[in-house]
Amino acid sequence: MKELWDLYNKDRLPLHKTAERGHKLERDSYHMVVHVCLFNPKGEMLIQHRQTFKSGWPNLWDVSVGGSALAGETSQIAAERETLEEVGFKIDLSDVRPHLTINFDDGFDDFYLVELNETPDLDQLLLQYEEVQAVKWASYDEIMAMMVQERFIPYYKHLIGFLFENRKAYGAIRE
Repeated sequence: MKELWDLYNKDRLPLHKTAERGHKLERDSYHMVVHVCLFNPKGEMLIQHRQTFKSGWPNLWDVSVGGSALAGETSQIAAERETLEEVGFKIDLSDVRPHLTINFDDGFDDFYLVELNETPDLDQLLLQYEEVQAVKWASYDEIMAMMVQERFIPYYKHLIGFLFENRKAYGAIRE
């Protein structure tokens, strides 16, 4: 089945065009990606171990959830869908804005930081076989150690720190 993405201009306005995953995007067109970072009450992030056969970053650990928005989806709907698909956890982001958007060569990457009131039982999560081989809770220090060991996707280390620091608030100034 073809995966279609909506395309946007540099100002993130819809171009009313789509592109198929795996095809080069038209010049000056961009697509939307989402990431969701789930945090438990102890301040640990749920991280996923990507499948060995994934084309991008195989067999490395990653933040909770990530993927491309499909044609017709808002950022929030894409983030909810990806979270349910990849780790079997239902979240409601209908009244939530991303904490952070990072521009990359081909698009916009919205990061949602979700503070959970309870720690879900990992054995109860339904992992998407095509994407995820395992999940676990990890502290900032554990993720930093995994990055040094090259077992975690090589995000900028300061980004991981920002995700942990800003999980309870929006903005760039501590209140």
